[in-house]
Amino acid sequence: MAGAVSGASRERTGVLIACTLGNAVSTTPAVHAVFGLFLLPLSAEFGWPRAAISVALGIMAVTGAIAYPLIGRIADRHGARRVILPGLALYGLAVAALSLTSASLVQFYAVFLAVSLFGAMASTPIYSKVIAEWYDAGRGTALGISAGAGNGMGAVLLPIVAAAVVAQQGWRSGYLALGAIILLIGLPAVLTLLRDAPAREASAGQDGIAVAGMTLGEAARLPRFWIILIAIASGAGCTTAIFSHVIPILADRGYGVDVGTGVLSCFALMTSAWQIACGRLLDRFPTPRIVIPMVAMAIIGLALLQFGEGVSVLIAAGLLLGIGMGAQYGALPYYVARYFGTPAFGAIIGVMYSAIIAAQGITPVLLDHGFDVTGSYRLAVIVSIIALSAGMALLLLLPRYGAGAHSAAPALAAHVG
Repeated sequence: MAGAVSGASRERTGVLIACTLGNAVSTTPAVHAVFGLFLLPLSAEFGWPRAAISVALGIMAVTGAIAYPLIGRIADRHGARRVILPGLALYGLAVAALSLTSASLVQFYAVFLAVSLFGAMASTPIYSKVIAEWYDAGRGTALGISAGAGNGMGAVLLPIVAAAVVAQQGWRSGYLALGAIILLIGLPAVLTLLRDAPAREASAGQDGIAVAGMTLGEAARLPRFWIILIAIASGAGCTTAIFSHVIPILADRGYGVDVGTGVLSCFALMTSAWQIACGRLLDRFPTPRIVIPMVAMAIIGLALLQFGEGVSVLIAAGLLLGIGMGAQYGALPYYVARYFGTPAFGAIIGVMYSAIIAAQGITPVLLDHGFDVTGSYRLAVIVSIIALSAGMALLLLLPRYGAGAHSAAPALAAHVG
C-alpha cells in the first residue's frame, strides 16, 4: 500500500512538472509577453500601423473565444493528454512560422489564427483541468505552482531570450527561437510526464464534501458563474493585455526598452510568485473575498504605470500589477473547482478563458487605436482602470463556498467517509 501511495505521489509530481513547463511555453509567455518586442520592428519594416498589427491579437481573441469551450469539452470527454500533445506540437510550429511573415497582413493574421487554435489546445485552462483532477488537498497551491510558476517563469525568460535574439539577429530569428523552445522543452516534458488522472465519480472539496459537479448549462444558470466570468476572467484578460503593452506604454512616456523590460520582468516575477501565494491563501482561508484587495493593487499599479515618475515607482507599478494578475489567474481555476466541481471543469473554464482571450484581443486594439488617434496611451489606460474597478466591486457579490451550490444542479453527495 505504501508503495502504491508513493508511486501515485511521484506520478502527481511528474504531472505537476509537466503542466508547469507546458504553461511556461503557452501563449501568455510565448505570444502575449513578447508581443511588444515584435510590434515596433514589424511596424518599421512593413509600414503597418500599430493598431493593424494588434488586430492579430483580436483574431486570437475570436478564435480562442470559439475554441476554448469546445476544446475543454473534448478534454472532459476524451482526456486532456489527447488534446494537449498534438496541440503543443502544432502550436510550436505555428509560432516558428511567424518568421516567414511577408508584407501581407492577411498572411500574418492567418498564422496568428493557427497560433491561437493550436495554442488553445495546450493552454493553461487545459493544464488546470489536469491539476484540478489530480489534486484535492492543496489544490490551490498546485494550481498556483503550475500556472503561476509556469507562466511567470516563461514570461520572465522568454522576453529576455526574444529581446536578445531580436537585437542581434532580427525579429524573424526571434520567432524561430520561440518556436524551438516550445518544441524542444515543452513538448518532451508533456510527452514523458503528463498523464490524465484516474477516473473519479466525484470531486472532493477541502471541506470533506464530495461535489457531484455541475454541467456547463447548470453552472451558467447561477449568478456566481457570471460574476466570476466578468470580474475575474475578463479582468485577467484586461491585465494580460496591459502586460503585453508595458514596453510601448513606457516608450510612449519616454522610457527606453531597458526600463520597459525591467518593469515587465518584475511584473512577470510577481505574477508568478503571487499566483502561488494566492493559491496557498485560498487553500487556507475559506472565503472568495480574500482576492478583492489583491485586485485593488493591480488598479493602483496600472495608475502608477501611466502616471508615476521614476524607475523605482515604475518597478513598484510592475510589482503591484503582478500581485493583481497573479491573484486573478490563481483564483479563477480554484473558483471553478470549488463552485462547480471538476467533471465539467474543461468546458466551464473554457468559457471563462473565452472571456480572458476576448479581453486580451479587444484591449490591445483599443490601446493602440487610442495611441494612433491621440498619440498617447493615457485615455485607454484610464478606461482600463475604470473597468478593473467595476470588476473588483462585483467580487463582493460572490457567496461563500457551498452556499446553495447545487440549487440548479444535483444535490451534494454524502460526506466522504
